[in-house]
Amino acid sequence: MSKILVVDDEKDIVDLVSLHLQREGHEVVSVGNGLAVVPEAIRSSPDLIVLDIMLPGIDGVQVHRRLRADSRTRHIPVIMLTARSQTNDRIAGLEGGADDYLTKPFSPRELMLRIGAVLRRSQKVVMLAEQRIGDFMLDRKNMSLSINGQQIDLTITELKLITTLMANPDVIHSRGELLNAVWGYADDTQSRTLDTHIKRLRDKLGTYGAHVGTLRRQGYFFQTQVEQKVKA
Repeated sequence: MSKILVVDDEKDIVDLVSLHLQREGHEVVSVGNGLAVVPEAIRSSPDLIVLDIMLPGIDGVQVHRRLRADSRTRHIPVIMLTARSQTNDRIAGLEGGADDYLTKPFSPRELMLRIGAVLRRSQKVVMLAEQRIGDFMLDRKNMSLSINGQQIDLTITELKLITTLMANPDVIHSRGELLNAVWGYADDTQSRTLDTHIKRLRDKLGTYGAHVGTLRRQGYFFQTQVEQKVKA
């Protein structure tokens, strides 16, 4: 059983999502105002947050920024839930570090599957041990990546992505493989999700982002050697 924080100002949506989560055996906490999310997340320590973008107080994008800025909540996985369907809104949510994104109207079964996938990968990250490749040191037990002793601030999804790539260095991982390993489904229509997270991961790695290689039309890989020596 996991504790899920559902954030939406529409009571019908909260009741529907809560009903399905409780049927799955999860504990549900809910709030309907953006300003209440971070305090509630700190108080209840949920395992995952389902976050609507259109909220009173402050919107979900600002809420998500505040969650990621607070050391007590930054590692809580977030699934964005919104009535917006435009590509730019989906990209904005993913670039903000959201772990997944679902557009209203949605299938409750699809939401449950996505919640289950995010929970499984976050739990797996906690259970695994350490791995060192060159200047990279991946501590999966404490959910952290360090380069030359400097810790890199990653979300659970970004950590799972680099974990998957580093597990088989210099081996190409197809989009389908990565989507399945990290998100729990291999739907080609979600390829923008993968691209966005790869970009965010490279940005956070700075000059070391060159280690995340791309082979056009085939996939991504962690390359142990790059053409130029990287500097801290």
